Amino acid sequence: MLQTVIDTMPLRVFWKDRDSRYLGCNAFFAKDAGVASPDGVIGKLDTDFPWKENAPLYRSDDELVIASGKPKLAYDEPITVAGGRQKWLRTSKVPLRNIDQEVIGMIGVFYDITAAKKTEMALIESENRLFEILENVSAFIYLKDCDGKYLFANKMVRDLWNANLEQIIGSGDDKFFDAASAARIRQEDRRVLDHGESIRLQETNTVTRTGLTATYWSVKIPLRKKDGEIYALCGISTDISEVVRAQEEMQLASMVYQTTSEAMMVTDAEGNIITINPAFTKTTGYTLEEIQGQNPRLLNSQHHDPEFFHAMWSDILATGAWQGEIWDKRKNGETYPKWMTVNTTFKEDGTPYRRIALFSDITEKKKSEQIIWHQANFDALTGLPNRRMFHDRLEQELKKAHRHGRKLAVLFIDLDRFKEINDSLGHDNGDILLTEAARRLTHCVRESDTVARLGGDEFTIILNDLENADDVDRIVKNLLKTMSEPFTLNVDKAYVSASIGITLYPDDAHDIETLIKNADQAMYAAKQQGRNRACHFTRSMENCAKSRMGLSNDLRVALQEKQFWLAYQPIVEMATGAIHKAEALIRWEHPARGLVSPGEFIPVAEETGLIVEIGNWVFQEAAAMICHWRRNYDPAFQISVNKSPLQFLNDGANAKNWLDLMEEIEVPHQSIVIEITEGIFLESDPSVDNMLVKFRNQGIHVAIDDFGTGYSSLSYLKKFDIDYLKIDQSFVRNLPHSARDLALCEAIIVMGHKLGMKIIAEGVETQEQRDLLLAANCDYAQGYFFSRPIAAAEFEKLLWAK
Repeated sequence: MLQTVIDTMPLRVFWKDRDSRYLGCNAFFAKDAGVASPDGVIGKLDTDFPWKENAPLYRSDDELVIASGKPKLAYDEPITVAGGRQKWLRTSKVPLRNIDQEVIGMIGVFYDITAAKKTEMALIESENRLFEILENVSAFIYLKDCDGKYLFANKMVRDLWNANLEQIIGSGDDKFFDAASAARIRQEDRRVLDHGESIRLQETNTVTRTGLTATYWSVKIPLRKKDGEIYALCGISTDISEVVRAQEEMQLASMVYQTTSEAMMVTDAEGNIITINPAFTKTTGYTLEEIQGQNPRLLNSQHHDPEFFHAMWSDILATGAWQGEIWDKRKNGETYPKWMTVNTTFKEDGTPYRRIALFSDITEKKKSEQIIWHQANFDALTGLPNRRMFHDRLEQELKKAHRHGRKLAVLFIDLDRFKEINDSLGHDNGDILLTEAARRLTHCVRESDTVARLGGDEFTIILNDLENADDVDRIVKNLLKTMSEPFTLNVDKAYVSASIGITLYPDDAHDIETLIKNADQAMYAAKQQGRNRACHFTRSMENCAKSRMGLSNDLRVALQEKQFWLAYQPIVEMATGAIHKAEALIRWEHPARGLVSPGEFIPVAEETGLIVEIGNWVFQEAAAMICHWRRNYDPAFQISVNKSPLQFLNDGANAKNWLDLMEEIEVPHQSIVIEITEGIFLESDPSVDNMLVKFRNQGIHVAIDDFGTGYSSLSYLKKFDIDYLKIDQSFVRNLPHSARDLALCEAIIVMGHKLGMKIIAEGVETQEQRDLLLAANCDYAQGYFFSRPIAAAEFEKLLWAK
């Protein structure tokens, strides 16, 4: 009876044991399984039937129901039935229990939902197609409910807002727009929802997440249910920012055309004037009524030849454009320069449609350019060509000399003692001197020659078209004579001279750089030979310059590789023979040349500025050594360190660094003696005075080296607190044989003592010299009689021997 009921049910019914083997089924199920009767399924597994591919899925569901003892109800799953047909089933499975309520298997019931499933899948496919269209359409599309919450937003909206769909659905406009944009959007939405009518509008919104502001053309449509009730709003927007921008640019272009200061003229393809702007009228004097329909030839100034216009029109016809300077004529007949640009617009077939000319009056610009050119090429003070113009003139003169086989001379001129006059009499008087010097130099040469000022007190002259070198010597002789004559500087008179270096083309060189280098080397030689003279370039000068350059490069390496060392020469107390002082003297052990004389490398160090760094190194080494000797030998020991004038002119930084170093290593200031030469007072530089005062105030002693051989004025002895005078060895050398030298030494000793100074004699080499100095009450002496300059280790032995 039960089997009959089950067989007649419009459902598929089956039951299985715990191993998923079929125990039975109804007739409908047997038909799908492809067996003659329900008995045909008994003992079989799902793998034995047409739906064997889905057997693992079914087995998994069976095990879940059997293991949990709970039903799994109404779920959809596919099945392949007899004949290979595909069906969709809605299945429910429940545990099969025995009389003791033990789960002994499961019972399954399903019915065919294939037709409904096809309808459902068709609907999904239709929705997917609609979604695909909405996702790919080039418009911003969104749906909102009546509360203003988003129901949907397509890809363009999501990309614009930099948000995914989950972040958008259920959110309002405040999340994505600035406050003003969000408020306006809500107001527009309410109009649509409250009145039930679509609206079209242009709106500008700012997206807060990206900061992007854009303009949109939008349509907002109310969505209704079948009964007419509005349940949502659909918005479709298109970004028209570029269109709006183009409109604004057209308006701007029109405004620019009307208000720009640049004149504009439009002609047709035949050259007839169609329109002009107000700036055209202001520049030329012609109104539109006067010039419309005319040819631009009306403006021709006759300044240019036919070839000029032929070249201009060749460019316009070939490229449609031309740009350049052209002279035209105003309505009142005045000619003027203008900078003009011509462009052409073309029809679709490529033929000219309109030509547009833009131009501006450049009269004032050309005047300014002339002023700028003059300032760039001529010295503002003297009016002479500057370095740049000098190079240009020399280049041109060399080409001319080469063409005509003529000689040419380049003169480098440096004014002797100019810095002294400039510092002592003031820069205004210095400028007067330079201006007068320029005038004198110019009057000494021909109009075809070039006199230039390179800067400071350096001048150059190009003597061109020379037949022989004798012409140069005659001119140079006149230059030296003229420059040595007194200069009247307001109420003062000043005397300078000139050092002149001469080089010839083609004798000495053929190119600009070499000629300039040669003249500079020759001028340097004139300075070295005593100034107020001229020197011709020789190859030996070049060798000397190369040697100085090589020495300069080696000096830099020597600093880095620690090739320097200090020698110490004892300064002996005459009365007792005790050694309480020493002079630190730099030595350079060159890896290739051996010991290099300070007399050779110190001048090069001063020229290159390396003397500052070298001097700092000497001071640091000496300060460290004095620390050692004060601690181990004599608490009052002093070391003298030579200081170059250039170190005084190095903005005072060295003085501070030296004082800081002494504080750092706890060296008493009075343990250092700074040795300077009289020549430093020739600099007349306030920084020298300031640094000497700073040393004095800090307790550092100062000694005048080589006293009596340099600066003749003794006023500085009164002005500064000098601690020591060092008598130059040239006076000491002939003491036994020269009563005059002895008298000078005695006078220096007496004068120094009267001024409260101690006296140190240099270059003492004999017992006789030592005795004479002792008799004259000289305080200290140094020289080979006592000891040569020796290394620190040997000096220590000398100290302990004493």
